[in-house]
Parts: sequence; structure tokens; C-alpha cells
Amino acid sequence: MNILIIEDEKPSARRLQRMLEKLGVTVNQMLHSVEESIEWFSNNEHPDLIFLDIQLSDGLSFDIFDAVQIKSAIIFTTAFDEYALKAFKLNSIDYLLKPIDEEELQVAVEKYKELKPKPSNVQLNFDDIKKLLSNPLEREYKKRFTVKIGQHIKMIPVDEIECFYSENKGTYAHTKSGRDYLLDTTLEQLEQEISPKVFFRINRKFYININAIKDIISYTNSRLELKLNCKLDQEVIVARERVKDFKLWLG
Repeated sequence: MNILIIEDEKPSARRLQRMLEKLGVTVNQMLHSVEESIEWFSNNEHPDLIFLDIQLSDGLSFDIFDAVQIKSAIIFTTAFDEYALKAFKLNSIDYLLKPIDEEELQVAVEKYKELKPKPSNVQLNFDDIKKLLSNPLEREYKKRFTVKIGQHIKMIPVDEIECFYSENKGTYAHTKSGRDYLLDTTLEQLEQEISPKVFFRINRKFYININAIKDIISYTNSRLELKLNCKLDQEVIVARERVKDFKLWLG
């Protein structure tokens, strides 16, 4: 099986390569831009499977398909955890949300092996995805969460929540008052319920409210540390794989 990774963040590309090698899969080539990819596809035999980052340094990776006809199966890697995921799913073997989880990667690889799509010109319609990425659909999101405290039900307005985090298999809301409330949900379910304009998933453990960020500090290994308005008794770190998209979200 010939594998190609297209990812503009070289540390992320190398991390994905190591994860694939742990699964016994060899990566034959890594590319880092739209321009480099177009040139490579024009002069080389197309691989069996591409791990394709959506947003590259010089444009959307869909621009590659406008220039050359690709004859490979695709697994998208993306930081967009809203709106377009269903479209990614329909137009590819699978999608993986950054930072990539080892178990999810293994499932995606096994899915490819099971389907074994025959090489053919990829006929994918990315127009809807492009529209969703540039102009997300307006939708209604939760305005409050309810939690049970003893025999009482408490309502917590979303505006009062500085972050959501997971700990010991539970999901918590940390509020402006410094209280932490256990929710009957998961971070994965939350992504459908909270606005991506207000909350951003900085790593596997945290969703952060943009209005709660007091300070942003450079951290080790090209990561960022966030200080919230209401102090939390643990470090809040933006994963290296999400730093670029976090900065775009801030803008």
C-alpha cells in the first residue's frame, strides 16, 4: 500500500507518519503545500491512499484537484469540527479530527483496507465544503445547560461558562464564578451544541470560550498556554497541532 501525507505542518506530518508506522503502514511521501503537491502529482505515480490536510499554507488542498486528476483514496485530516464533517465523510474514505487520535486513525486505516477502492479519477464535489468553510451555516446553539445538584436542577447560561473539560471520564463546565459542574454529555456531543465562533477545542481535553481568555503565553514544543479570567487548577495548553487553527479562530 502506497501512502502519501499532504500536511503543511511538518511536525504534524512526522507525527502522523510515526502513528501509521506503529500500525505497520509505511508512508512513501510527504508533501507540504498545494504548489508542491500539484508538481508531484504531475510527475509521479499516484499513491493508493492520501492523508489530506484541508487547509495548507498556500490555500485549500481542494485546489490540487482543480489542477490535476487524482487517482487515490482520501482520508481527510482537519481541524474543522463543525459544519462540514458530514460532507467530508461523504466525499472520502473517512476524516480525522486534529489532533489525530491513534484509535481513530487505526479505524480509518482498517476501513480503507476493508473497502479497497479501485484506482480511478476522483470525482468529488467540494463546492459545498468550500462554502461551509468560508461561510458556515447559521444555526441555533444551546443557550444554557442544566445540571443536577442534590434534589435541585440548576440552569447555567452558556455565557457564564469559561470552558468545558473532560476529567476521569466526566465532562465539566467551568464557570466565571470558579465553580465546576458535571454535565451529562461528552466533548464530542458538545461540538454539535456550542457555537464554534465562541468555543474552540484546543486539545482533546478542553473547549475554551474566546471571551474567557485573559492571556496567551508561548509554551514548550511550539504550544501555547492560556490563562483564563477565572483561574483553573490545571494547565490549559493549546496542542501543537491546533495552534495554527487556534490563531485563525482568534482572528
